[in-house]
Amino acid sequence: MIKDWNELANGLTALVAQVRQGAPEAMKGFGALARGATQPGALDAKTKELMALAIGIAVRCDGCLAFHAKAVAAQGGSRAEVMETIAMAVYMGGGPSLMYGAMALEAFDQFAAKAPTAAA
Repeated sequence: MIKDWNELANGLTALVAQVRQGAPEAMKGFGALARGATQPGALDAKTKELMALAIGIAVRCDGCLAFHAKAVAAQGGSRAEVMETIAMAVYMGGGPSLMYGAMALEAFDQFAAKAPTAAA
């Protein structure tokens, strides 16, 4: 195991809470943006989370991998869906995305193992 993604997500959640307290108006705006972007519409919530995971891979954001891999697992995403998401991110982002894709897979596997219904 390279990272404990649950520990990373929990640690970042605590740090983000501090930012929320220190910059409440900005964080309210960010929260509204997140709610608007993630609500189901033409795309369902799981698809949107897979997209967010791909972007996290492409921009090399560890925190994004933790939060969105956790969300994909919670939405019932499968390991096969994560693999195809990684493939698209690598296609768009090259070698660095391959390294982050491997870490995204590890993050998903850790969260899926703890999810109520582990995805196959």
